[in-house]
Amino acid sequence: MHIGVIGGVERGEQRYAAAAARLGHSFEFHGGDTAGRGAYSLEALVSRSDLVICVTDVNSHAAVLGARRLARALGRRCLLTRRLGLSRFRSFLTELGEPTQLATGL
Repeated sequence: MHIGVIGGVERGEQRYAAAAARLGHSFEFHGGDTAGRGAYSLEALVSRSDLVICVTDVNSHAAVLGARRLARALGRRCLLTRRLGLSRFRSFLTELGEPTQLATGL
């Protein structure tokens, strides 16, 4: 499963990617900036992701609403969370289960 995170994890992006990879997921990050080409890269992230996690505490309304709207239009799951630490991210991944389980519906 490809997981896109919008906002909040910029300093530890590599740790989040490693945590996702350990459980068989891929990871992509967007800072939430919608100025300039930011809106286009946000749209690209959502279109590539199976699950979008949007951190509301650090993102503008434009980024949160844009991500939710795009996810809904593209049929992607969107999870809003006020904050996202590494342990919370790991627990989200654990709740998702293994990628093979998701694909087969087990």
